[in-house]
Amino acid sequence: MAISTSNVVAISPDQIEDLIVRPVEAASVAIQSSTLLPTSATVTRIPRVMADPTAGWYAENEEIGASDPTVDDIAVTPAKLAGLTVLSNESADDTDPAAASVIGDGLTRDIGRKLDAAFFGSKGSDPVQPDGLEDLTGVTAVDPGTAWANLDPFAEATSNAEGLGLNVNNFVANPADALILAQLKESDTSNKPLLAADPTSASRRLLQGVPLLVSPAVTAGTIWGLPKLRSVVVRRNDVDLKIDKSAYFTSDRTAIRAIMRVGFGFPHEAALQKITLSAA
Repeated sequence: MAISTSNVVAISPDQIEDLIVRPVEAASVAIQSSTLLPTSATVTRIPRVMADPTAGWYAENEEIGASDPTVDDIAVTPAKLAGLTVLSNESADDTDPAAASVIGDGLTRDIGRKLDAAFFGSKGSDPVQPDGLEDLTGVTAVDPGTAWANLDPFAEATSNAEGLGLNVNNFVANPADALILAQLKESDTSNKPLLAADPTSASRRLLQGVPLLVSPAVTAGTIWGLPKLRSVVVRRNDVDLKIDKSAYFTSDRTAIRAIMRVGFGFPHEAALQKITLSAA
């Protein structure tokens, strides 16, 4: 006997955008600190320039020599990140605003957490999860010593990126490290914090003029300095959200399922700054 799926509620693209896509973008520090690339392709190729064209000085009327950049690319295949939540039909109906609240407050928040955990962590032996920052071997390492004592390491990271013609757009730290940095003072006789407040946003903090973002997904003892142009989050456009009353009909419950396909691309690993405390 075929199982009826007539109780599956269709969700419009605009509703999916409001209930899943935008809340995940707002919740994910990985997306906030990277370039977001929406795509309809199964595989997205991100170009990277290995060598620039060659310019030179020429006399007037002299033939200008042609040169080409050396270019290749990296392939990013977004992987499926999915979540499923089940709630009683008494607590939420598919037309009730409470159902939207459950989706936004529950599934999207956890999808954002899982996305950040993959981005700032390592895939380990997981055959599906994309490679994260901790899987990269070509990042630029900055040694701040055995403890956070001043802002010199962040000045070094900024300078490293500038040497490559880039800017560090965000530093991203674990909350424990962000707290230590927030408690650093200008001197032993001053209560003025080293971290500057962002005059455009009272809740934001600045390290050497660069916004400091916070995520529990970052390994404690490590702070990342990320140029947005060299850190890409690829998200497929086929984000899916379905509400089904039939799957759990014997217990009078409703299933809500969300699927988002995401991958990461790092076309210039040396531009990524990894500031890690050394062992004491």
